[in-house]
Amino acid sequence: MAVQLQLFGQGRTRCLDADALRAELAGFRAFGTATQCGELRVGERPVPTFTNEFWTSAQRAAHRLHEVSYRACFKPQLPRFYVDRLTQPGALVYDPFLGRGTTVIEAALAGRRVAGCDVNPLSGVLCGPRLQPPALDVLRRRLADLPFDAPAPAADAPHDLSVFYHPDTLRELLALRRYLLEQPELDPVDRWIQMVAVNRLTGHSSGFFSVYTLPPNQATSVAAQRKINEKRQQVPPRRDVKEILWRKSKQLIATLTDVDRAHLQACAPRLLCRDSGHTPELATGSVDLVVTSPPFLAVVDYAGDNWLRCWFVGVDAARVPITMARTVEAWQAAMAPVFGELARVVRPGGFVAFEVGEVARGQVRLEEAVLPVAVAAGLVPVCVQINAQAFTKTANCWGVSNNRAGTNSNRIVVLQAP
Repeated sequence: MAVQLQLFGQGRTRCLDADALRAELAGFRAFGTATQCGELRVGERPVPTFTNEFWTSAQRAAHRLHEVSYRACFKPQLPRFYVDRLTQPGALVYDPFLGRGTTVIEAALAGRRVAGCDVNPLSGVLCGPRLQPPALDVLRRRLADLPFDAPAPAADAPHDLSVFYHPDTLRELLALRRYLLEQPELDPVDRWIQMVAVNRLTGHSSGFFSVYTLPPNQATSVAAQRKINEKRQQVPPRRDVKEILWRKSKQLIATLTDVDRAHLQACAPRLLCRDSGHTPELATGSVDLVVTSPPFLAVVDYAGDNWLRCWFVGVDAARVPITMARTVEAWQAAMAPVFGELARVVRPGGFVAFEVGEVARGQVRLEEAVLPVAVAAGLVPVCVQINAQAFTKTANCWGVSNNRAGTNSNRIVVLQAP
């Protein structure tokens, strides 16, 4: 039976069981369209499917604290859909493929405890500081004290970064990077500054440190940027690093309320940097809800896209063992230990929302690959929820329109621990 609780955050907090969740999805009409109901089979087991628009396609409709770019990240409304329905305040929500931290940030804002894991250290850099946002007056004082004019050897740069940055901007960035890397341990304010700097390294507006280039979640190569500069007849303009850090920080923190800050302070985050198929730090049966999205085959080159970000924080991108499976079978083999670990850490009756997509121009639907692996691990299929909607995506600026190529829908396999 669905238990009605209090109004909480942006949604109505409930604690649904599997039957109640399926019933709600089947009758969902919040955006004016009826759900299309279907069925998949796992062996002899039928698994219901529900296709509709389940959350808004509007851009920038979530908390501004989420406005940190990362490749292949889902909207905050996706984890919020499950957090509101399948957990109560104080529950533990976990994401084993942390990415930029969307699930963890949104669950914390909703008053839940949070845990996350990612093999890429960059995830902790992007997520952790937003769980401890500084007061603006404290941040202003720290920015005023930072040694932006300190000399930094040109050898600190891995390549000729003058294709991205004005000489004075590059000098400030190198000084900031050296300061951050030389600290024995970064305090929350310096970690926030590092996070914002990583997010502003390259982009296509005056809000970034660089000349016009690819979107901020895709750092192009030096050679490719040189061609962009030649084609556009552009040279890197002078950018004020301190001013950009301050301006972006104010944007991220602008909508934080006292309640938001209280929830973030109480979320007791545990962020792991390791293979999510082995997480001994998480106790057996301790997790109430998992909401996650793994790498989709070899669709996204996380190391290549993040080479500049990794350099800035002192990480060798080539040594980060990110899953880059090139076949469905290899992808299933990589996911098997993850599902085994999820079956261990999720409490009996707890849920897993495992978001995948259609790849290879729609020829491969990964939910069909997820189900047998999850069942083999001991998890019970509840349904497959497909969020299909018209939306604007970053790929449009490179000539890839919605529903033509790339990943065009959220396909969530909902599972339950027995």
